[in-house]
Amino acid sequence: MSGICGWLDRSLSDADEAARTVAAILRPLAGPSAGDSPALTVGNGTVFARTGVVPACTYRAGNIIAAVDGRANWMSPNLAALAARQGHAAALAQAFELHGLDCVREVRGPAAIAVMNAVDGIGLIAVDRLGIRPLCYANPTGLIVFASSAESVAAHPRVGRTVSNQGIFNYLHGHVVPSPGTIFHGVQKLLPGECVTFTNGAINRSFYWQLQYEDESDDRFEVLAEKFVTCLGSAVERTVGEDLSIGAFLSGGTDSSTVVGLVARSKTRRLRTYSIGFAAAGFDEMNYARITANHFATEAHEYYVTPQDIVDTIPLIAQSYDEPFGNDSAVPTYRCARLARADGVQVMLAGDGGDEIFGGNARYAKQLLFEAYASIPAPLRRALIEPLAGNRAGRERIWPLGKLRSYVEQAAVPLPDRLESYNFLHRAPLSEILNADFLAAVDVAQPVAFLREVYQRTRSRSSVNRMMHLDLKHALADNDLRKVSRMCEAAGVEARFPLLDEALVEFSGQIPPGLKIKGLKLRYFFKRALADFLPRETIRKTKHGFGLPFGPWLRSHKPLAELAQASLDSFSRRGIVKPTYIRELLLHHETGHAAYYGTMIWVLMILECWLAGRKL
Repeated sequence: MSGICGWLDRSLSDADEAARTVAAILRPLAGPSAGDSPALTVGNGTVFARTGVVPACTYRAGNIIAAVDGRANWMSPNLAALAARQGHAAALAQAFELHGLDCVREVRGPAAIAVMNAVDGIGLIAVDRLGIRPLCYANPTGLIVFASSAESVAAHPRVGRTVSNQGIFNYLHGHVVPSPGTIFHGVQKLLPGECVTFTNGAINRSFYWQLQYEDESDDRFEVLAEKFVTCLGSAVERTVGEDLSIGAFLSGGTDSSTVVGLVARSKTRRLRTYSIGFAAAGFDEMNYARITANHFATEAHEYYVTPQDIVDTIPLIAQSYDEPFGNDSAVPTYRCARLARADGVQVMLAGDGGDEIFGGNARYAKQLLFEAYASIPAPLRRALIEPLAGNRAGRERIWPLGKLRSYVEQAAVPLPDRLESYNFLHRAPLSEILNADFLAAVDVAQPVAFLREVYQRTRSRSSVNRMMHLDLKHALADNDLRKVSRMCEAAGVEARFPLLDEALVEFSGQIPPGLKIKGLKLRYFFKRALADFLPRETIRKTKHGFGLPFGPWLRSHKPLAELAQASLDSFSRRGIVKPTYIRELLLHHETGHAAYYGTMIWVLMILECWLAGRKL
């Protein structure tokens, strides 16, 4: 994969040791690579880069060394011109010389950056505003080490590849390891729009950007819609950029259809689109992709994922991610990107981000129903509703009263905690799921604490805006962007995200929440504004995505079942999850809802494959 790495280490002066450290840190950045930039060392600082399908570069200007991973945009025309001539790292070094630690405000676009004056011991690292290009760091005494991969940071001899029990617990809770933590002890991830500055050994972590929301707007719908259409077109044009071999993911949903339509209508030749299907009842949505492909006259390519594809792709997933990654739609994403690469496609456009900025996730509307309970006068709630919903024997069997009781109990839980009501780890006491020694070593409240920090940091009174801001980090940067970017890089193509163009994202904050979700209608503004552009079936379609029928196929495909069983047998001996829980999970999968219980089997299987692949 592409990436940047480096450190500022006052104790490392031996050139041979530095060279060995460079080699160790670069090793986890595996995958298709166009080559490495030479390590640049000034004083106690070193930076280096690996260019793959995404550009990465380094630059030295006197005592200043800089590294950039990704496609930066520059606020200053002079810096943009310098970047065009000598590369983004040269522009970053110049920006640092001009603006010091405030240089991060000169950079936009999907890029992670690192720059330092290693002689003076001053510098910074930063992640782009949407978290498209990741960056991790560690800060042992006298050292700051950073890399695009958590595994690369851990490879530094003064950090170490010690797996964190807390990281494992957080993974089991959220199926990814949520930032700011990682799977490695002492290694941290930067959140979207966050930077770390260091001055003579002092470290400061802060946000240089946050999305600004307007809870109300004086503009009429027609005015906002006109601005939106213009902004959307510009965003797609900027993202596509130079005339490379472009393809696009096409699920047939609102986001991918919008991106495909805008690009298809702007290109002189037919856009190649790639869609995934599943020969499993309730999972296949190929028909919607065909509707969009026909509507915009694309050159449509289709691939039906098989159970054997899962067996064949799991080792690649375990190898490609620097942490355990439990989103099973990584499989169809990789298969889709691989199909495109075989056709000579260099860049794949993805529609990720639309739900998180325009109000498209079903849980937003569901949570509004629970939030409405607080608007009922308190005397009425206490005198009538809560007594009816009370915990009296037999009432739960009376359908309306049982539903009312469940509603009242959930409404009493504040956001964002309520979003975790259906978490798999909440189905039974943790003492029945996890081994006692492991459980005693972790803070079980940390994953929800991470959610609260982002939710409460949102500069909006609206619960809709707060949930969307949370999902920019939680569902998008921690999950979907990592899924798409890593699987595309593993296939040898670059992923780009037109709906995460920063100008478009900032415009979305101007749309009041009552237009994003009107009543319980998701994406009301987006769909109404594009009603004459998208196919009618797309406008009416409910969200689905690239969901994988892993659970049902686990029952019927013997090689997949054998892989899962062997992985879980091995994992049960690690002292993390109780063997009795794993046996019950497999039994419930066989006799109950295969897709539901299959989710946790996948999460445990991927964790074991990731750990075993690294001999951890």
